[in-house]
Amino acid sequence: MRIVDFISLGCSKNLVDSEMLMGLFEAHGYRVTIDDPNPKGRIAVVNTCGFIADAKEESINTILELVQAKSEGRIDKIYVMGCLSERYLADLEAEIPEVDGWYGKFNYRQLLEDLQTHPHPVSDGWNRVLTTPSHYAYLKISEGCNRHCAYCAIPLITGQHQSRPMEEIIEEVRWLVSKGVKELQVIAQELTYYGLDLYGERRIAQLVEQMAEIEGVEWIRLHYAYPDQFPWELTKVMNSHKNVCRYLDIALQHISDNMLERMHRHFSKQQTLELIDRLRREVPGIHLRTTLMVGFPGETDEDFCELMDFVRQARFERMGAFAYSEEEGTYAAKHYADDVPEEVKQRRLDRLMRLQQDISAEVEAQKVGTTMKVVIDREEGDYYVGRTEFCSPEVDPEVLVKKGKKRLETGQFYNVLITGAEEFEVYGEIA
Repeated sequence: MRIVDFISLGCSKNLVDSEMLMGLFEAHGYRVTIDDPNPKGRIAVVNTCGFIADAKEESINTILELVQAKSEGRIDKIYVMGCLSERYLADLEAEIPEVDGWYGKFNYRQLLEDLQTHPHPVSDGWNRVLTTPSHYAYLKISEGCNRHCAYCAIPLITGQHQSRPMEEIIEEVRWLVSKGVKELQVIAQELTYYGLDLYGERRIAQLVEQMAEIEGVEWIRLHYAYPDQFPWELTKVMNSHKNVCRYLDIALQHISDNMLERMHRHFSKQQTLELIDRLRREVPGIHLRTTLMVGFPGETDEDFCELMDFVRQARFERMGAFAYSEEEGTYAAKHYADDVPEEVKQRRLDRLMRLQQDISAEVEAQKVGTTMKVVIDREEGDYYVGRTEFCSPEVDPEVLVKKGKKRLETGQFYNVLITGAEEFEVYGEIA
């Protein structure tokens, strides 16, 4: 049997593309692996990320490692797909001629057709290979973005926002449930925009409601909302369906009006404060995840102090942060000088994350003594490791349940009494 080894880099949206292509390969008689430390095939496929400098470097290094393996006879063919090759195709073809084929973000199905000895059209249908634990999956509802934030290269790579038809998404959800998936991580570059291009109105609330009504869907978690023109029907759906997690990932980037204007965020400090206040009022107990940026061109000490004060006030249950990295082709790269020194960026980032660490410790400590619904993801040493509805895989705090007489099953839900807490994890026992 022909074996194809996949390496999937970057975000969960990339992972979904990898899973779809792996499924097509399997349906056509191939055996596939992903991120295997000991690859056994003669064909390697790399799904690359081209978002920021570190991700691009990782993608290039991975390709070059495969080129070395090819030169040593350990593999025969290398194929590259994804965001990096979508953005830099001509340069990559010239610089790394050892790669046997380059594909972008949207034409990766062509790879399978090109490999077939007797080419015939690649069939549609749900052939996706799930690489996550069997009880949860990522569900991509759209591609691209119509926002043009000054720092962001994503619209340059993926183009305009394209919603998937609602019927197609619901069909995929039913298929995922038939495969044992109980938890859906709904992802998009900007999920609150969903439906505008297809239906002339935002339909994320209607979509989530239809998903919530499908038997077998235990949890739905929403990622990557934009604050401007937030669809408030969504909070009503959260409150009316217990399987829609009280969780929202909404990137805010900054709070200083000076920074927000320079970033082209089209949303003010006052609007941000009102948004957070209303979300917390309309969905009691909601856990908000956000992403913030430090070191954007022109960020002053005063802007940064304002950001720190904002984080103290907002007390985000979940927060990530990163230092600005100039990306060619963006408005910021063309019009702003990258004038905040790297050591200043790092110092600000460290201060911000130390503050969030203290906030996270206090947030998690408040859960001690409560009983929470927990899904078990895996076993690790003396513990079962799981999550509550307030925790997305890989990025949020986990629940560690000490092993006892009762065996817990991966992918099952249990009521857990929270007995202890640290900054980024809590401890519990079966209630």
